[in-house]
Order: sequence, then structure tokens, then C-alpha cells
Amino acid sequence: MTTRVNPNIGRVSGYFLLNLVTGLFWFVLLVALTAVSLGTAVVWVGVPLGVLTLALARSAASVERRWLRVTLGVDIPRPYRSLPDTATARAKAIVRDPATWRDLTYWLLMLPLGAIEFSLTAVLWTVVAATVLLPFYQHWMPNLLEIDLGGGNVWLVDSFVKAIPVSVLGLLLGVVAYRLLKALGKGHVLIARSLLGPSRTSVLSAEAQRLSASRARGVEAAEAERRRIERDLHDGAQQRLVAVAMGLGRARSKMESDPDAARELIAEAHADAKLAISELRDLARGIYPSVLGDRGLDAALSSLAARSPIPVEVDVDVEPRPPTAVESTAYFTVAETLTNIAKHSGATRAHVKVSRTENSVVVEVTDDGRGGAEVRPGGGLAGLADRAATIDGVIVVVSPLGGPTVIRTELPCAW
Repeated sequence: MTTRVNPNIGRVSGYFLLNLVTGLFWFVLLVALTAVSLGTAVVWVGVPLGVLTLALARSAASVERRWLRVTLGVDIPRPYRSLPDTATARAKAIVRDPATWRDLTYWLLMLPLGAIEFSLTAVLWTVVAATVLLPFYQHWMPNLLEIDLGGGNVWLVDSFVKAIPVSVLGLLLGVVAYRLLKALGKGHVLIARSLLGPSRTSVLSAEAQRLSASRARGVEAAEAERRRIERDLHDGAQQRLVAVAMGLGRARSKMESDPDAARELIAEAHADAKLAISELRDLARGIYPSVLGDRGLDAALSSLAARSPIPVEVDVDVEPRPPTAVESTAYFTVAETLTNIAKHSGATRAHVKVSRTENSVVVEVTDDGRGGAEVRPGGGLAGLADRAATIDGVIVVVSPLGGPTVIRTELPCAW
């Protein structure tokens, strides 16, 4: 998604006044180098010179992207493909990269475009300043000014009072200049984004690769969850129920011959059955807690906080209620994070904040522990990232040594 840019009029004007100089410099330099390289291509001298020209255009474009960020507030990503290690392969990659030729096109456009922007900026603000300040000019340096109104009518401006209407017109012209230059700045940003930024095809390709990786991580996370459930059932409740069945079988065989032993076996089977029910309840809570479905995130996270061994403050504002998948991901993200905090951070308190934006749910878990947390392959935070990736969520971990640690998860509410 492209961020809208609303550049400051002062920075826009400054950029337009300087852009003619930089545009003229790079236009003349690149055109001259291109002409020389084409003219000497027959003797092969122009080939490396042409590659050098294209590399220079790329370097100038990189500087321009940083300059645009400072002046017009637009952040344009680098659009280039990765370069090989060898010099020959790098030269071929530079020539074959479409972004290189878009950079060169940008600098070829900057001379006529820069001249238009410079002229409009200089003329408009000069006229605005002259007309707005005309009453003061007449007051301090009296002079006769004749304004031809047409039809033989002449308006004589020879005093401060008579110059005030001209000043009012200058203010109106200033509003026009403001709007025109702002629109011109936005237009320049569009041109810069289209030529200096990644193409739509490359953006869509990168997005497709990201989604493919996200889906793969989601499948792996779901498979790992399935194996965990199978393992918990096999090692926990299943073993308990087998023990209950065996205990009841032994009790039935002793019911007539040794009633006391049978009663003891039935009591053991009853205890194992209650343990099996408890384990099944915990397992069901790990799949999807009932309180989350019935009462939403606020109640579910408050229940988590109440069971935490350290004090946890919960602040939840997610109206309107997000989709079930988002709620579930947010819940388990907080649950796993609080577990990690209790086990590894040495924290004395934690804070959970869940908020709703227009298109996403943002979960922030902060603790005052020792810090140093990071996403490692196979680690707990990597598992959280994989779970969030199933719905295109993103996790950011900020955990300097000494703390505090902030784990921020953004979960989109639409896919």
C-alpha cells in the first residue's frame, strides 16, 4: 500500500528551487557520457564507459531518493536486483536491470521538469511577495504606480491605503500558489515513485513471495500444533483412560472374591478418570478456550493474567470485535509471551495492551525483565511469528539488554 504524501510547502518550494541545479548537472553529465560511450562503442571503449554511466545514474538516483525523503517526505524503496560478485556479472546485471534505465529516464526528465518547477516557484512567490508587501513599499519608499485596468482606465497607486487592494489580491494569489505548488509537489512524488521506485510487477512478485513464505510457515505451524495435540492425547488423556479401563476390569474380576480390593481399584479408576477429564479440559483450552468464544478477548486475556505468576496489567479495546482467527492468534500470542516472561525474563510485572485500528488488531506485551529476547529459528518467538504469519501478521521484538522488552504483533483483520 502506497502511503499518501502531503509535503510541507516550504520544503516543496526549496526542493523546486534546487532541483533545477541538480537536474541540470546530472542531465548534462549523463547525456555527455552517454553520447561519448555510444560514439566510442565501435572501438569497445564505449562499452565500459556506458556501464559506468548507468552505474553513475543509479548512484545519483540513490542520492535523490534520500533527498526526496528529507525534503518531500516520501520514502522510496530501492528497486534494484541483487548484484553478483564478479565484475563482469555485475556489469551485465546493471545493464539488464530495468530499474537502471528508469533511473536514467528520471534524470533525462529532470531538466525540462526542473525548469518548469523552478520557474513557477520563483515567479509565483516573487509576485506574491511583491503584491503583499506593496503597501509597506509605498509607505517607506513612496512611488507612483500605474495599473492599466483596460478601456483607457488607469489605477494610480501612490499611497499605503490605495495599495491595500493590491495586497489583498496578492494574498489570494498566495493561496493559488500554495495549492498549485502542493499539487505540483505531489505530481513530482508520483513521477519519482514510478521511476525511482520498484515497478508494480516487482512489488507484486515480492508480495507473492512473502505470502507464499507466510503460507508455508502457517502450514508448518499448523502441522506442529497437530503433532502436539496428538502427543498430548497419546501421552496424557489416552494413557489415563487406558488405566481407568484396566482398573475397572480388575475391579470387576475381584468384585465377588475380594470386594475391598475391588472398591480400591474403583477408587483409583475414578481418580484417573478425573485426571483424564482435567487433561482433556486443558487440552481443549489450548486448542480454543471457551471463554474467548463466549466473552471475547478482554475476558480471555484477563483470565490469562489472573493465572500468571507475575502481576499483569491488561488493557483491551478491540471494538468492533475482530474475526475469530484474529482473536485466537492474539490470545495465544499473549499466552505464549506471558509464559516466556515468567520462565526466562526475570520480570516483576508485565503489561498487555490490545487495540483495534481500522484494518488490524495490535497486540503489545511489555515487561521489565532483563531483555535480550530475539527471534531465533526454532525458538518460542519464532513460533509466535509462524502463528501470526498464518493470517499475514507481523511480530516486532524490541528487547535491549537490561530491558524493557516490547513484543508488538500486528494482525490484519482482512485478507
